[in-house]
Amino acid sequence: MTVKAVVRSMRLRTLPLSTAGIVLGIMLACAGYHVPWYVILLTVLTTVSLQILSNMSNELGDWLSGVDGNGREGPKYGIAGGGLTEDDMRSCIRITVLVCCILGLGMIRASFKTIFCIESESLVVLGGLAIWAAMHYTLGKHPYGYMGLGDLFVFIFFGLVPVTGGYFVCAHQIDFWTLLPGTAIGLFSVGVLNVNNIRDMKSDAANRITVPLKLGGKRARIYHTILLLLGWILMTVFTVLQTTGWTPFLFVITLPLYIKHLIGVWKLDGKALDPMLPMLVISTFIFSLLAGVGYILQ
Repeated sequence: MTVKAVVRSMRLRTLPLSTAGIVLGIMLACAGYHVPWYVILLTVLTTVSLQILSNMSNELGDWLSGVDGNGREGPKYGIAGGGLTEDDMRSCIRITVLVCCILGLGMIRASFKTIFCIESESLVVLGGLAIWAAMHYTLGKHPYGYMGLGDLFVFIFFGLVPVTGGYFVCAHQIDFWTLLPGTAIGLFSVGVLNVNNIRDMKSDAANRITVPLKLGGKRARIYHTILLLLGWILMTVFTVLQTTGWTPFLFVITLPLYIKHLIGVWKLDGKALDPMLPMLVISTFIFSLLAGVGYILQ
């Protein structure tokens, strides 16, 4: 096991996407409530640790199933690159699960001052579900990522949960209006998965079921366009109905990035699509950051 291989398996380029929703949820809460810095820090670290757990679990699951074979269009990580063995990855996953539990419980304790209240206990259950979802996308006897259910789980755990959950952790109440930005970030996150699955259609065909394989390349790109367009519509509706002034519309600055991304998705195929993944990840993170900043400054 080498440090370089472990870092490669963490897939750090995915972290902006995992933090996009939580950053937006936190900033929406900060606009109306005083949120201690240590609660913010623990919330972000918990989210990052869950993403790393998901990345490592997905790599092991794909390796064991044969998806990460020679025909894979995407980059090679720790196991496929030769820096980690299967046992090494299992050890990394166990350690990361422990880190997730420590940080998650610390976040809940820091925010609510106790684990033994209905709010805290609800978050513990949600955290347990998040750990399960992070590990079972490609791992286990019935990985949901191989059954065409990846889009649904990504929508929930990269959109609704981080935005509305992050808001709840920081504000100690549920605001149902946050479902609109939560849905928007969820749709963008599904878009990242969709591009990944369009790129890997050839290598995935024999081992898993994905939405692009069900739809075909052209309709998968239509689906992708709808995801991004609907996300923009929902965020715009939220901003019009829940904010005043022009600063909440700062996120519109990212529109050219989304247009460039869509053009690339329609023009490129296979491995050539790989740059479109980080482009959408970074665009979504900047979108969330600007939306949050604009909401605070209104």
